[in-house]
Amino acid sequence: MLYQGVLRKMDVEFGKPIQYFLIFENDFLNMNQLLNKTISIQFVKHQCLNCGLDKPIYRQGFCKSCFFEIPQAADWIMRPELSKAHLNKKDRDLEYEKKVQLQPHIVYLANSSNVKVGVTRKNQVPTRWIDQGAHEAIEIVEVPNRYLAGITEVALKEHVSDKTNWRTMLKNDIKDESLEEWKLKLNKFIPNEAKEYFIENNSETHLEFPVLQYPVKPQSLNLSKTPNYTGKLVGIKGQYLIFEDQTVFNIRANEGIVVSISIN
Repeated sequence: MLYQGVLRKMDVEFGKPIQYFLIFENDFLNMNQLLNKTISIQFVKHQCLNCGLDKPIYRQGFCKSCFFEIPQAADWIMRPELSKAHLNKKDRDLEYEKKVQLQPHIVYLANSSNVKVGVTRKNQVPTRWIDQGAHEAIEIVEVPNRYLAGITEVALKEHVSDKTNWRTMLKNDIKDESLEEWKLKLNKFIPNEAKEYFIENNSETHLEFPVLQYPVKPQSLNLSKTPNYTGKLVGIKGQYLIFEDQTVFNIRANEGIVVSISIN
């Protein structure tokens, strides 16, 4: 079977284990069904997720000109504390910014390679945790806009990491932590503007990934350097495909690339 399309991050369904779907324009693949099968990935071309042109991808699946113009790639995406829609101030497109920023957001703790703090829209729970490869997570606050979530994250990352070590996450070289204890410990550092939104009574969410074999020394596949790759799929975690030969392929980091995939 041959499939072709532009890469976008895999869709997920929460379950035991999590289900992964690679969605193309006219087709889709349930990636869980490909475990233990040999698949080939071939680079075809670039296709910016915004303009659709065959231009080199700069970041987040967008070509350079789109990245610096469209609201979906503005600084407040990666740095929520820069959000201004609650002040009725425009960054690139106020209507879009209001739609995204002025909705419930969650500040959470997740354990993927270590305990980290993060921000996501409420409607992206638990998808955000799955995408990060977290095996456990817990919400700390639920606030009404992205700005409040951002300043809370900034305050908390003085006391806990805001980064995931992708190699550690993929090797499953992790230890269980009591995120409930971490949450209580960090409560006193929540900014005054967000204290009333602290979530008192909740418990950890545990996530189970479809992995048959974890890599010992993960090696990242770069399609621009290796335009043709074939390997046996042995796991999926975060947004990574894990292959038997220790190769790992980050779907999200390759958004905007058109690939041809064949299942042998």
